Amino acid sequence: MQAEKVIVGSEEWCSFPALGIPTIKARVDSGAKTSALHAINIAPFLKNGENWVKFDINPIQNNAKTIIHCESKLIDKRIVKSSSGYREQRYVIGSELEIGGKRWQIEITLTNRDSMGFRMLLGREAMSGRVLVDPEEKYLLGEPTSDSLKEIYKAAVTHQGGLRIGVLASNPELYSNKRIMEAGEMRGHEMHFLSIKECYMKLDATTPEIHYRGGRILNDFDAIIPRIRPSITFYGCALTRQFEALKVFCLNSAAAITQSRDKLFSLQLLLNHGVDIPTTGFANSPLDTNDLIKMVGGPPIIVKLLEGTQGKGVVLAETKKAAESVINAFKSLNANILVQEFIKEANGKDIRCFVIDGKVVAAIQREALPGEFRANIHLGGTASVVKITAEEKKIAIKAAKAMDLKVAGVDIIRSSKGPLLLEVNSSPGLEGIEGATNKDIAGEMILAIEAHFKNKNSKTFRHESIR
Repeated sequence: MQAEKVIVGSEEWCSFPALGIPTIKARVDSGAKTSALHAINIAPFLKNGENWVKFDINPIQNNAKTIIHCESKLIDKRIVKSSSGYREQRYVIGSELEIGGKRWQIEITLTNRDSMGFRMLLGREAMSGRVLVDPEEKYLLGEPTSDSLKEIYKAAVTHQGGLRIGVLASNPELYSNKRIMEAGEMRGHEMHFLSIKECYMKLDATTPEIHYRGGRILNDFDAIIPRIRPSITFYGCALTRQFEALKVFCLNSAAAITQSRDKLFSLQLLLNHGVDIPTTGFANSPLDTNDLIKMVGGPPIIVKLLEGTQGKGVVLAETKKAAESVINAFKSLNANILVQEFIKEANGKDIRCFVIDGKVVAAIQREALPGEFRANIHLGGTASVVKITAEEKKIAIKAAKAMDLKVAGVDIIRSSKGPLLLEVNSSPGLEGIEGATNKDIAGEMILAIEAHFKNKNSKTFRHESIR
């Protein structure tokens, strides 16, 4: 039985014919249970009613120009814990492994291994009953030369033409982030998802750098699309500023994102630019509660936490007593709050205008659930197409310009006094507005990046898919 097994060293070259990968260097690790393959731009899709996944692979370490486009039937999604303790949800596929002249089916998890020394990790489940490992040896089955590798992958070298674009965000599975990645790929750009928490930076007057998990340097991007969650604004904006220092084009600047996250400052900016808002009060001391309530027209009133997002930290106080209780409760926690007049005639509806590069590219009406006054989609609100007025369009454009945002979700409420601005969001979600309008908003964001480089006359583009 032992004679039939393939004898391998601690490092070997293998292949996956069904995936179109003719050869790839693997770390043979009997200490690891599962096998892992380097993959980027991972996207699930349906094929003949079954779950499949498509992904790209750079099969040669430190070579981003050689790309294999793969797709495979999806077996599973599971949490995998790395040797460093990092937990990650991965897609699992099955494919035929070829090594030492023999072939058999194995399961593989897909993950970005840019920071690792090997594009492939061969774990013990894939080797069980078929492989013997001599850990003191390497490449017992042979290894290709640099010239033969170039010849093997000659057809997989991508031609220059697209941009190298990074999506700086926290969750690669979020609808908005997946759609942006997909839209960039479809227009021939090289897209990379950059997890904010896995980036770190070197501050230096002559050679500033941004590094990724494992030491990969990220200085070679043309553009970055920041998609920063409110809870990580400080660090996300610090990274965005570092990219700006490296002369990388950022679709929203760190300064614009920072000021949009400060609700009080953003309202002051908007008013200074002639944008009307509901009457709003702000105070530091709970001693001024009564005058604060009176200032905004009396109950019912809206009480908002300055740090709230997606409708969280927003309370409707229907009576004076309730208003006093809510305000004083927040103040006792040293929370900063805004007190705002309640626009009853809005009837739980608001308008979300999506502004890109100074144009309203789509608009929806969001309607709250019965008994709810907040129309946020995240809170169960529904979205429908709406025709906005010329005045509403003007307010949306003016608001985005006032905040210096190239991409903005501008929320407007219709009142008896005319349209009033509620809020400006620097990382607006795409799911609700794309679903309701059937418009390619992610594609419009990519077009805005292309327009920037066209104006700079620094790049030419292929507008067809690189696939």
